[in-house]
Formats: sequence, structure tokens, C-alpha cells
Amino acid sequence: MSIDVICLRPEADFTRVGVTPPQNISIAYRKPDDSDLPALMKQAKAVVMPAVGPKLPAALFEGTSLKVVQITGAGVDRLDEAALKKLGIPVANVPGGSNSAVAEYVTACASVLLRRFAWADAEIKKGNYVPFRNRMMADNLAGIDGATVGVVGMGVIGMAVAQAFHRIGCNIVYFDPAPKDTGKADAMGAKALPLEDLLKTADVVTLHVPLIPATTNLIGSKQLALMKPEAVLINGARGGVVDEAALAQALQDGRIAGAAVDVYSIEPATPDNPLLQLQGEAASRLLLTPHVAGVTRQSAAFLFKASWENVQHVLNGGTVANRVY
Repeated sequence: MSIDVICLRPEADFTRVGVTPPQNISIAYRKPDDSDLPALMKQAKAVVMPAVGPKLPAALFEGTSLKVVQITGAGVDRLDEAALKKLGIPVANVPGGSNSAVAEYVTACASVLLRRFAWADAEIKKGNYVPFRNRMMADNLAGIDGATVGVVGMGVIGMAVAQAFHRIGCNIVYFDPAPKDTGKADAMGAKALPLEDLLKTADVVTLHVPLIPATTNLIGSKQLALMKPEAVLINGARGGVVDEAALAQALQDGRIAGAAVDVYSIEPATPDNPLLQLQGEAASRLLLTPHVAGVTRQSAAFLFKASWENVQHVLNGGTVANRVY
């Protein structure tokens, strides 16, 4: 039996959110380390794969006749771009499918961090209701209404996050060397700033850039030192954009008020990750999540439906939609 599509995520991922993969094409569901995967790749016409996971070796794609590699999300950093370009294999993603989910995540994290909700929960459970409430009142904590939010990376997702904060009543500043839609930014009264000025200005700094050489360790000790002590940092972009050791030290030293981290330089996060070594108040100011900022039932349904529609369209002779390269 010939295989049309190799899918590197289980069928249950699709069906549990109400998406039925096409019934008129043959699909082999495999894991990246399955022993028969290289042989099946030689037969397949398309690959469907999640954005999150280990890098796939370029050799896996050599000698294939793939018409498209479809990512069921936005990020394409699991692939060797140079190798796939050389092989002439198109790669497609689904941009913007998790916009609402990421915006919800970032605004929620900003509120939790600025108002110390998670920290308060832990203190109350330890029997410290009165002293911690007194501390919260004495520290005169600010909410997000009227806050200045600095968006680093004003792409599709960054714009959605900025718009969500704008609706709440925040002032938006952003850093992006090549913004895609300055019209939307202007409509919010958003102001473009150099990164250093954004970091000095913002009460909330939220990152929405891909992991490329130019953004690796974009936020390190020098950049964290520019932030206001009452400001918080949120990384829902990619691990490696923030220097984790530098962030851990900034939290340990109380140089920033808090941080939310959804992505890690190594995923799953390993026990020796500097962020997992924090203790006491430094740990209390840190909110960790397992790369789920863009993952909701609604966003998954959109991403999966769009992915299968594109694959089916390509297999029927159509052009590749949302081609990244």
C-alpha cells in the first residue's frame, strides 16, 4: 500500500478537537524515531508535523519526492532550512492560528505577575494570609490597565497581543526592525522604539520573535538590567531568545518584578535549567508553563483544519499556501 502522507503526530490529536483528517488519502501516523520512518519517507508525497519537538535530520528528507512539509503551527525551526531549500521541498505553516490563545496567555500572565496572584496563592496555602496581604497592600501593586506594554516582534502574533492589551487600556510600544503592518500599530497609537528604550519604558515586556541567529539571547544580562524593577518579562516565543541564566540571576537579585516563561532552550526543560534552580521569593516571582501559550482546543482545531486543507490542495495539484520557503 502506498502512503500519501506521513503525519508525525497521533490521529487522536486531530479527532479530539473535532478535526477529521482527509479520508481519501492514505496517512501513516509515526513518531520521529520510528524505525520504518526513513523508508516510508521515500514513498510519501507530504509530511504533516507539529511545530514543537526535536529537530529532524536533513538526511530524513533526502531521496524523497515530497511536495510539501506542512507544519501544524507557525514555527519551522525543527527543520534544516538550507537542506530543504537545496532539496527543493516546500515548507508551509499556519500563521496566526494561535493568535487569540497567545494573546490570552500573555495578558493573563501579565496580570498574574503584576498582582502576584500565584505568589499569594502559595503564601495563603502556607498559612501566611495576613502578612502577605499586608505586604501586597504596602507594595501598592499596579494592574495592567494603563500600563505600558512593550511588544518585541510586531508580527502576526505580536500584533494580536498588542491589540489585546490595547483593548484593556494599555499603552503600546514596540520594537521590530521590519514591522509588517504599521497601519494597525498606528491605529492603536503604538510607538516604535529601539529595543533599549522599550526595555527602559515598559511595565510589561512580551517577546514574539522567531529563534534565529539575530534573536538568540536577544534578552540577556545587559537588557534585563535596563528594565524597571517593577516590570515583568513574558517569553511565549521560543527558547533561546532569553538567556535563562541571566533571567534567573535577575530574578534572584530582584532586578525585575517577575517573569513568565513558556519556552526553554532545551525542551522539555531539564533539571539543570537555571530557572528551575531558583528558591524562595525568586521562584515565587517566576511562572513556568510547558510550551502551551498557543495551545487551546479552539486554536488547535483551526491549525489542524487549515493544515489538512493545504495538504489536500497540494496533493490535488494546487499551489502551496502559506509557504515559508
